[in-house]
Amino acid sequence: MRRCCKIFINNYEIIADLNNSLTASQIWNSLPISSDIHTWGNEIYFDTSVSVEIEEKAKEVIQLGEIVYWPTGKVIAIGFGKTPISLGDEIRLASKCNVWANTSFDLKKLVNVRQGEKVLVEKSRI
Repeated sequence: MRRCCKIFINNYEIIADLNNSLTASQIWNSLPISSDIHTWGNEIYFDTSVSVEIEEKAKEVIQLGEIVYWPTGKVIAIGFGKTPISLGDEIRLASKCNVWANTSFDLKKLVNVRQGEKVLVEKSRI
């Protein structure tokens, strides 16, 4: 059985498959998480109580479907398109982030999510 979480935003239910990183384990152990959403270009992010350092494989440019943790802000971020600092069509984050999960959900649907809306992240096993 693999570790997954469900991320509920508006009427969306995003299934995220956790990887084997320290960040993924720390987030898993802190679930459930309930928070308010912030937006930055085509990225949403929200506060957590998780505290993890930058991992060796951390990166600033992510692929659609990768879900990250930003150690500097102690937030989970989900990029789904250009941010204010993107070059071309890339998904460029504010600084290096730890990838802790992936999803096949069509993240571009998150373009309708607004600042201040609620997010809930819960454990799930599939």
